[in-house]
Formats: sequence, C-alpha cells, structure tokens
Amino acid sequence: MKTILDLKDAIMHGAVKRIRPKIMTVGVILAGLIPVMFSHGAGSDIMKRIAAPMVGGVITSTILELIIYPAIYMLWKGKEFKNK
Repeated sequence: MKTILDLKDAIMHGAVKRIRPKIMTVGVILAGLIPVMFSHGAGSDIMKRIAAPMVGGVITSTILELIIYPAIYMLWKGKEFKNK
C-alpha cells in the first residue's frame, strides 16, 4: 500500500467480504435464541438468563466487527501515512 486511498480500499474490501458470513451467522444464532427468550415452558426462566447475554453479545460482536474494528484499523494504520 502506497497511499491512504489504498488503505481505505483494502479496509472497505475486507469489510464488505465479511458482511455476508457475519450476517448469516448472526441470523442463525438469533433465530435459535429469540424463541428461547419468549418461551413460557418448564425451565424457561433459566434458559432466558442464558439466552439474553448471548443475544446481546452477538449483536455487539456484529457492530464491533463490521463498523468499529475497521474504523480503529484505519486510524491506527493511517498514522503511518500521515507521518510520511
């Protein structure tokens, strides 16, 4: 990479390639956990306590991986181009 535009293109390319697998994984996990969150059967009170943090973690992980991490990487590696 010679310029900051090359860095931006690489970050965008990597983030776009990661969207589909991440969204598919999150969708499947949420499809399995959402019914647990709204169940009323025996043992559902314990399962809700397990499922709630998992739902929050999956959503947080998605936001971090697709938005925050690329931005942090851009700031971190962008400093090298500013120093040159």
